[in-house]
Amino acid sequence: MAGRVRTLSIIDALTEELRGRLFSGELAHDDTLTEAEVARVYEVARPTAKAAIEKLVGEGLLQRSAHKTARVPKLGPDDVRDIYCTRAHLESTALRYLAQRAHVPDSAVTANEAISAMTDNAPLAIVEPDMRFHTSLVEAMGSPRTSRMFGSLVSEVRLCMVQVQGQHLLTTGSIAAEHRQILDAVASGNGELAVSILADHLGRARERLVAAVGGVPGPEAELPEPV
Repeated sequence: MAGRVRTLSIIDALTEELRGRLFSGELAHDDTLTEAEVARVYEVARPTAKAAIEKLVGEGLLQRSAHKTARVPKLGPDDVRDIYCTRAHLESTALRYLAQRAHVPDSAVTANEAISAMTDNAPLAIVEPDMRFHTSLVEAMGSPRTSRMFGSLVSEVRLCMVQVQGQHLLTTGSIAAEHRQILDAVASGNGELAVSILADHLGRARERLVAAVGGVPGPEAELPEPV
């Protein structure tokens, strides 16, 4: 049976295009997006450009106050810590659930294999499979509400990941190695070990990014990377 083709509206297609530019690092913090510029570049009506921009504002990928030009938000240390701590709570719950069943999602294995095949020469390319790895762990719980909560964070997590990888704060090999450790702990039924590895995994990235955005990093920034 042929697979279904997803039909996008003009607004959705434009939103996806702009989102891709954000996730690729082409649009960096404090860059602006005006309705007039988007309408001109993509040859769409201004209401279409406005709707796409508003969708990205709703996702937290752009911000603007009333009657102001939309701009890419500059994440500060408090933003980074809040985003990472929130995702850590959700992912820890997922790991304990999966470990009780010794269930390793095939999608997580596949995503990490894609990361393992990469090199440090293309740091931004890791963002997509890395997010697939972490998202697959949460979705494997089979809880639509938990998945929705995690999904609401994904866009901001991607922004963090773009900054982490764009500044070469972590090596590709260390990310893949720590992912394997998490999956091995889940497979052995040791949920607390999996959560502990996750805490180091996210904590290292979080605090190195905190330092990169001008904050004072915590001790997790100095955790050695696995090999």
